[in-house]
Amino acid sequence: MTKATLTQERFQQNDIPTRLSHLSAHLAQIQFLATNAKDEDKIISLMCESRYYIEWTVPQLVDINVDSAALLVDLGRTLTRWLFNWETIWTDSKVRCEIAQIAKQALEHIREMSKDSEINSHF
Repeated sequence: MTKATLTQERFQQNDIPTRLSHLSAHLAQIQFLATNAKDEDKIISLMCESRYYIEWTVPQLVDINVDSAALLVDLGRTLTRWLFNWETIWTDSKVRCEIAQIAKQALEHIREMSKDSEINSHF
């Protein structure tokens, strides 16, 4: 088995609220690092891993709450756009601050989502 497969299997053993907590923790790190213009490689890694977290969470979440699943899909698209334009983003402090603000808003939504009784009642 590859390392990626093992990581996916371990991640998917968690319930949805725990998965969402992992995703919100990544977003908090992205927010902090983007705000402080630190560790560009770490931000890229966190964004890539967050996209995997979304990919591994949405299929189960869509059966529970389609609106929450759609929000995660939109976040995945946002992360992909950021990655695609990262060289430009990283060199522009104003855009980095916007990214940090969007990451903060997303992590707040995901934290609320992880507390949602509809989601928690399935686990």
